[in-house]
Amino acid sequence: MARRKLSTFERLQRGERLQRRERRELQRKLEAGDAELKIVHPDAAGIDVGSASHFVSVPAGRDPEPVREFGSWTADLHKLAEWLKACGIRTVAMQSTGVYWIALQEALEKAGLEVFLVNAQGTKNLPGRKSDVQECQWLMKLHTYGLLRNSFRPPDEIRGVRTIWRLRNRFVEEAGSKIQQIQKALTTMNVQLTNVISDISGVTGMAIVRAIVEGERDPRVLAKLRDGRIQASEEEIAHSLEGNWREEVLFELKHVVEGYDFQQKQIGECDAEIEKRMGMLSSHPTREQKEGEAGARKKSAQKPRKNQPGFDLKGELHRIFGVDLTRIDGIHVMTAQVILTELGPDLSAFPSEGDFTSWLELAPRNDITGGRTIRKKARKSKNRVANAFRMAAESLCRSDSYLGARYRKLRGRMEGQPAVKAMARFLACLVYRLLTKGQEYVDKGAAYFEQKRKQRDLVSLQRKAAELGLKLVTAR
Repeated sequence: MARRKLSTFERLQRGERLQRRERRELQRKLEAGDAELKIVHPDAAGIDVGSASHFVSVPAGRDPEPVREFGSWTADLHKLAEWLKACGIRTVAMQSTGVYWIALQEALEKAGLEVFLVNAQGTKNLPGRKSDVQECQWLMKLHTYGLLRNSFRPPDEIRGVRTIWRLRNRFVEEAGSKIQQIQKALTTMNVQLTNVISDISGVTGMAIVRAIVEGERDPRVLAKLRDGRIQASEEEIAHSLEGNWREEVLFELKHVVEGYDFQQKQIGECDAEIEKRMGMLSSHPTREQKEGEAGARKKSAQKPRKNQPGFDLKGELHRIFGVDLTRIDGIHVMTAQVILTELGPDLSAFPSEGDFTSWLELAPRNDITGGRTIRKKARKSKNRVANAFRMAAESLCRSDSYLGARYRKLRGRMEGQPAVKAMARFLACLVYRLLTKGQEYVDKGAAYFEQKRKQRDLVSLQRKAAELGLKLVTAR
């Protein structure tokens, strides 16, 4: 009869430990120190995070069993922290594996331990066989010699706002999919409402859709629900509403509209929670308040987006940041909100704008050898702030501003994504300077950029002419 495989809980309750031979081999490797590397964290431990259990390694001599396995349930997490403190551990390194590390990090920080959350790309082991025991021991050694970088994490109050904001974004995406389903149902019944109304989720579109769900079929009656801002006439809308009313599609349309309304309710609840949490964030004095000016300068007006929260989000962002990021062309209030929820108002964790853009994966990555660039490699990134900066950069295509002229110049030199990335990096540098220096942004206009560009071109032509023994003469 085959032996039943024990669960992680049963195996740890029976006290089954690592095999003696594996422990002895591990002890030998741990005792073999590297004299060429300087020990930065002598009281370091490494943890290989898993879904069911965590493997923990401490330096040799701290415990008869320098590597132990602990379960992922709360009682074992407290036991893990107590064991590390008993071994004299002060700092712990672990990888950001899924969401399994969150509860572990909270337990370790409550116990007074310093936690280094590191990226798995920076802890790749040597090629060959890999096990959980080797992984935690490898993390401990790298952290002992100071070869790991701690990941950036915003403060706890910012993480709370971030969680609700990400949830709201998911609800907005789901509501958008419901609008697509509504359009599909109408087109199936040959109700061509989308051809005369640009946004079916607007006042006129949803009023007509709700009337159809409630049983109204007369095109003339439905067309009277037209809002005065719609360019199409009532007669044109009435002609577009003559369709084939199929019962099964109407049934589908009814439930899709109900789902859309429910998601709008969820978005409203998220807005209320975000407003409450943002109200508890501390204020940063604006430049006008610091200088004691009587009146602030006039702010640039931006048209509010449809999915923007109902409260004064722009005012709250200005209060928290201390500067108005929406003065920067391309940076909308929703982009500024993404910056707040993902980073917070304090960017002191990044020593320079180069470190900031490198963390965003917007800095160029060049492989240089012998003083020459042999390869330019772009790393894929899912950073939400970087994506927001890219979208802001693309919106500058037709902007009559200094940034718009700069982006068009970049597009003339490099097409496609490289130009977007370069402009996104420039916007990130501007945001970093505003948040660290506390100065407001002033747009100098597209004409100023063109004037500076002509001056640079003239200086370059004069230099080239001098190298060829020529002299430039101004045309009359």
